[in-house]
Amino acid sequence: MNAPVNNNGPIPRHRVLAKVEAANAEQYSDVLTPDALLFLADLERRFGPQRRILLDNRRLQQERFDDGEMPTQPAETLHIRNSVWEVAPCPPALQDRRVEITGPVSRKMMINALNSGAKMFMADFEDASSPTFTNMMDGQVNMRDYARGSLALETEKKSYTLNDNIATMLVRPRGWHLEERHITVDGKPMSASLCDFGLHIFHNGKILADKEEGPFYYLPKIESYQEARLWNDVFNFAQAVLDIPNGTIKSTVLIETLPAAFQMEEILYVLRNHITGLNCGRWDYIFSYIKTLRNHKAFILPDRAQVGMDRAFLSAYATRLVEICHKRRAHAMGGMAAQIPVKNDEEANQAAFDKVRKDKSREATIGHDGTWVAHPDLVPVAMDVFNDIMPSKHQIHKKRQTPRVSDEAMIAPHSGTITEAGVRTNIEVGIRYIAAWLMGRGAVPIHNLMEDAATAEISRAQIWQWLAHGASVEMEGGYRETLTRRLYDRLFDEEVKALKSELGDAYTENRFDDAAKIFTETATAQILPEFLTIPAYDLLKG
Repeated sequence: MNAPVNNNGPIPRHRVLAKVEAANAEQYSDVLTPDALLFLADLERRFGPQRRILLDNRRLQQERFDDGEMPTQPAETLHIRNSVWEVAPCPPALQDRRVEITGPVSRKMMINALNSGAKMFMADFEDASSPTFTNMMDGQVNMRDYARGSLALETEKKSYTLNDNIATMLVRPRGWHLEERHITVDGKPMSASLCDFGLHIFHNGKILADKEEGPFYYLPKIESYQEARLWNDVFNFAQAVLDIPNGTIKSTVLIETLPAAFQMEEILYVLRNHITGLNCGRWDYIFSYIKTLRNHKAFILPDRAQVGMDRAFLSAYATRLVEICHKRRAHAMGGMAAQIPVKNDEEANQAAFDKVRKDKSREATIGHDGTWVAHPDLVPVAMDVFNDIMPSKHQIHKKRQTPRVSDEAMIAPHSGTITEAGVRTNIEVGIRYIAAWLMGRGAVPIHNLMEDAATAEISRAQIWQWLAHGASVEMEGGYRETLTRRLYDRLFDEEVKALKSELGDAYTENRFDDAAKIFTETATAQILPEFLTIPAYDLLKG
């Protein structure tokens, strides 16, 4: 293979490669090739310093929010919002996105998702995957086989192969805040974002481009247009080095942080040659809302079950996203339906599916061009709704009258109640999810919902918010009590005791003790930790 090149000629072979420090690295020799590691090292050296600056900027911005500044549209980019421009034309493979299914990058789940009948499949290295080295590298192997038409799986019970007609693949790398400790450059862990993206595009970008099937990406956890611009710089560099025509890479940005929701036009603008749309990442958005406004009692949210997309800040954000995307001729993608089929209970199963239909009808009616589901059985449910309301491939060009969404509406909190059951559910679900994550599973069915890392983040962030502001809790005995650390400890101890009783030896074997410790430390810290997955990563094995 020829040495990678950049605009200044070949990259010298004497450059130090990224170093892999994992016991099982040899089994991934087809992915971790010398040329690929050279490419990763160059990505990290070129773009890693700016990534770290942007992460520092996040912390400085959070300090301003803590001191009373509210999110707003940037004054310095008014000219972008007031000028006439559109994103680059959407390639044929991405024009019809009415139902997308998401899931981890494990082989069986990828095949099932690609065969599900959905228009798109988002293969997720981030929130739906636990970032063990094995999971991440197995995912890259699977991506490599998919691009070469050899993705299949043989088990004792069944053979899994791809159908003739499959979903279009989009890949979500990990966010800017995460690192890949098993791959270092100049002695430091490299960016997990650059690792996931770099390995994928190095091995598959040219192949997918030649077939007009990619490379396509979902970009998570962005908090500013500057962070989006860094991705655009990475895209430009990768295409030049790998001899892929500029503009071939197409991305969709998840608007799943409150600061990013005030910079949607700017994000589209800086990525305009490499973007086709924005997505309402609703669960992470709730978490970001709590985290961003953490110091302000006026923005306390009720139980998670009462925080719906049909009102308050979530409704405003979805409406503004549709308006902005269509103004700039981009796709406006709806959020996740986390429901999964309820086995052996037809009434509960029907109720779950009816809830999905109602949610997807709301999305299609306000103008979304597609939506997300987490389970193959929900693909036809969502598809029927969008086919009925949106018979065309999208509704970008459909004229509609929408009231202007104010900045005040974008932060308006939900009204509702905080209940003992809500506190207990947050504790139990948070611990269950973290334990599964520590055992290597990122997408976890809990109480008939498919949960990912955002679930645990909401759960512990709500506990933190309620404790920090002394929220009044409706107790099961019909009285109210302030959520103090003493009350939290009692409810936490009771939920842990219930889990131990239910699970027996499996409680210890499946790392529930570690999960409970991580949950309570991140839910009761004096200052709300940015992400629980960062301290949890230190305990992750494999």
